[in-house]
Amino acid sequence: MILHVPHASRELTAEARASILLSDDELAEELDNLTDAHTAEIAARVPGVWEFRNRWSRLVVDPERFPDEREEMLAVGMGAVYTHGFAGRRLRSSDPDRDRKFIDEHFRPYARGVADLVGERLAATGRAVVVDVHSYPAVALPYELHGDGPRPPICVGTDDFHTPAALLTAANTTFPEMSLNSPFAGCYVPLEYYGREKAVEAVMIEIRRDCDPRVVSEQLTAFVAAIS
Repeated sequence: MILHVPHASRELTAEARASILLSDDELAEELDNLTDAHTAEIAARVPGVWEFRNRWSRLVVDPERFPDEREEMLAVGMGAVYTHGFAGRRLRSSDPDRDRKFIDEHFRPYARGVADLVGERLAATGRAVVVDVHSYPAVALPYELHGDGPRPPICVGTDDFHTPAALLTAANTTFPEMSLNSPFAGCYVPLEYYGREKAVEAVMIEIRRDCDPRVVSEQLTAFVAAIS
């Protein structure tokens, strides 16, 4: 059981900060809106799991994006390397060479690290379950492409190939107020396993940011126990 926490940090590398055009106050506003509040705290309270946490902000690179034209968030300047922020504000100039450098130095090693952990769990147990832990605001942010649907306390994101019925049953039992794939859909699977290896199971747990982190930790602990 792997809790994946990709968006909890506010920390930037010096090179990433230098590439961002904003003042410190403007950057703080971006981080306030784009950092997944409480997710590190919530994950840390869940016993008996492996945890993979991103040490850097998603404003360095976003490890959850596709690093190429498959990524739909490119339409709003929020592919693997963001050029625009939560409300469409320009964060960086367009620079494909810089983006490739950030992807090579940050995105690919991160992806390799998750894939290696998943591979180790597969070798040890024959199964790896990635629980992708995120949070989202009660009111949709401008960048959201699919923000018109329900925004319950818990949103469960699924994948047709990697999310078996048992995970959905456990989620329905554990989280009293939840929706499937609204306002966010899908879940993280390392690309080398994506659509190929059924033994890699995955689900995303999106937590509305006005929820009590202690209560959600208890619910997440019960969910992990139910699917272990």
